[in-house]
Parts: sequence; C-alpha cells; structure tokens
Amino acid sequence: MKINSFRPPDRILMGPGPSNVHPRVLQAMARPTIGHLDPEFIRMMDELKVLLRDTFLTKNEVTFPISGPGSLGMEAAVANMVEPGMKVAVCVNGAFGGRIREMVERHGGIPVVVDAPWGQPIDPAKLEDTLSKNKDVKVVAFVHAETSTGARSDIAALSKVAHKYGCLTIADTVTSFGGIPVKVDDWELDVVYSGSQKCLSCPPGLSPITFNDRAVDYVKKRKTKVSSWFMDVSLILSYWSGAKRTYHHTAPINALYGLHEALLLVQEEGLDKAWARHEKNAAMFRAGLEKIGLKSFVTGESSLPELAIVTVPDGVNEAAVRDHLLNKYNIEIGAGLGQLAGKIWRIGLMGYTSNEKNIKLCLKALKDAL
Repeated sequence: MKINSFRPPDRILMGPGPSNVHPRVLQAMARPTIGHLDPEFIRMMDELKVLLRDTFLTKNEVTFPISGPGSLGMEAAVANMVEPGMKVAVCVNGAFGGRIREMVERHGGIPVVVDAPWGQPIDPAKLEDTLSKNKDVKVVAFVHAETSTGARSDIAALSKVAHKYGCLTIADTVTSFGGIPVKVDDWELDVVYSGSQKCLSCPPGLSPITFNDRAVDYVKKRKTKVSSWFMDVSLILSYWSGAKRTYHHTAPINALYGLHEALLLVQEEGLDKAWARHEKNAAMFRAGLEKIGLKSFVTGESSLPELAIVTVPDGVNEAAVRDHLLNKYNIEIGAGLGQLAGKIWRIGLMGYTSNEKNIKLCLKALKDAL
C-alpha cells in the first residue's frame, strides 16, 4: 500500500472544540524550529507568560502553558493540589466535573461531591452547605463552562464561598477562556487551567495554567511529593522561570509559537470586544434556531455564548443530521456526552469560528437537514 502525504479536508469546525485555527496561528507554527533552550526561544517564553497573564487578568508570576491538552492541565492542577487522604469538594454538573472527581480519586484524594442536574449551574448555597458539614475539606474544584452541557456556573460566587471556609480553589476554564470573562485576580481563583483549542483558536495540545501565591505556598509545604514528576509545578518552573533555565522536558516549540500568536490576536482585538463578539453572535444564532423550530437546552444567564446546546427534536436521528452537515456542508458539530448522548447537539461558536457567515450557513444546513 502506497501512503501519500496527508491532506486533511478544510472543515468548518462548529463542534465543542477544536475551533478553526486562525491563519496567522498556522503561519506562526510553520516558522523554523529552534532549540528549547535557545535564548530567542526563552525570550518568546517570557513574552508568552506576559500574554497569558494579560488574558487571565492576573498578576500571578506562576503562569505558563502545560505541554499537553486541557485534560493534562486539569490533572496538573489536581496532582499539585491534592494529597493522599485529603477531602476535596468537587462540583459536578456534567462530564468534566465528573472527570475532575475521578482524577481526585486517582491521586488519593477523597471527593465530596456537590452536584447539580446536567444543564444547570452549581448552586453556591449548596456548596456552602457541603462545606459547613465537611470542615476538613481543603480544596474546592469546579468547572466554569461545562462543555458537556453548555452550562455556566458563577465561579466568582463559588470561589467566595470556598475562601469563607478556608479552602483553596481549582477552576476549569477550558471552554470559557477568551470567550467570556475569566477574572482570576478579581475572583480570587487560586489555580486556573484552560486549553488552547477553543476560544483562542489555536490547535489543541497546550493548557495555559496559573497559580497564585497561596497555591504556590501550599504546594511548597505539601507533606508528600506531587504524584507526577512531569506535572510537578515546582520542577516545571525551573524551565519556565528565572535567569538560568534548566532542562525539564523538550517543549512543543512550534505549538508554543502558535499560542503566542493566538494570544497576540486576542490582545489586538481586546478582551472586552472578544467577549462582546461571542455574545452578539450567540444571540443571532439562538434567534435563528427559534425560527427553524429548534430549542436551546440551556437558557438564560447560565447559557454559554461560545457553545450552543440544541435539543434534538422528537423523532429526529441526531447522528444522521450531523452526518448531513458534514457531508453536504462541510460543517462539524458535536454530539451529546454521557446521559445527554443522542439528546442534544453541541454547536460551537468559538474564537475564529464565531462569525456571521458560519452562523448563517449552519442555520441553513440545520434547516435543510431537518
């Protein structure tokens, strides 16, 4: 069998991630590879940390990208903040809250679940009730934008409750970062991680993460070693910080070029304008859904502008609709996960993908499919 160079189709990516990559990001990634300890690469790394701090709205010195996708950012946060036998309050209102719970268990922690129905935000009052009954909880973990359901939780309120009871926080912002406000310092979030492939319109494979001083101090005073050598933030920082960098791992050099360019694009547009664009386009898309008789699974303030969750009408084969959009219109949309499998479509309006042309085409394609 002869194998030729792979040439992927040029899709319109309107699923829950990845989104379409901005051409400038692709161009940046095609630049010459240099060494991961090259002085010019280290200069770029320092710029990348500044760009990430600006986008996270934080002054945290310990802010850098983990060399792996958002799920590795999740595990790095858990690995550093959870010790064996520790109680951790985990807010679960979808698949990714459930993933955090499993990671807590795998790292020896004892999860205390604060749950909500899939599609609903986490209730801060329920978290407070849980913490009042479990005074030995040390860390609270929650998802800002639950990718499996499209529900947004008020993590500023959740953080306030957690700190009232002396807990540190872990916040998942994989789907929210760059699409809706994420204010790390104002909301006093201790550890926050995200992903490169959604509202930043960068290829998957990097996980921006930030630790505030409280979290760094906690990691330094752990009674046990971080259970993962690769994800131990105290070791990674020897590569990402300081005048003399020491080898930790061979960084994904060209991928980091891409993230640098993606964050420059966010800076050029302005965070406020990026958030407003996502809101405007989401309103346009939801109005179009109503006109063709489709309903949103999540409504009101809990809905996400960058991820529309659409209820599959009775009698409709949801997989056939997705196939129709892909084969006739070159549009990828996502299926439901877990208990929502077969019941919803997850349609992303993220980053570079979030524009009027894509919205109109997707609505036309959905109407045609139905």
